[in-house]
Amino acid sequence: MEEVKKKQAISLSEVKEILSKVDLEEMDQIQRWTHDYVSKFVSIEPKNAKDMKKQLIKECELTEEESVEIVNIRPTSLEELRSFTFGWKKLILAETLEKMLKIIKEYS
Repeated sequence: MEEVKKKQAISLSEVKEILSKVDLEEMDQIQRWTHDYVSKFVSIEPKNAKDMKKQLIKECELTEEESVEIVNIRPTSLEELRSFTFGWKKLILAETLEKMLKIIKEYS
């Protein structure tokens, strides 16, 4: 088994990019299921996902994990965005939520 060299939160778009470089015949069952899922449901380009993640971290002071969650789900309204951020157990100001929504719309 290969040793873990680095642990990092990545978006589903980045997962799709990584798995697209692996031969399907060489994938184990979980990798195949994951590949099938991301192939069907991921619609944002990897570069845009990475850029959005960086911008959310920098401008909205999100953690990498929080920004990945937002990139993966890409909420379209303040109510939807609030429902995800509520579970983070930290106060996010309305102006920050607005900024997050603006960033999401830029990449959608």
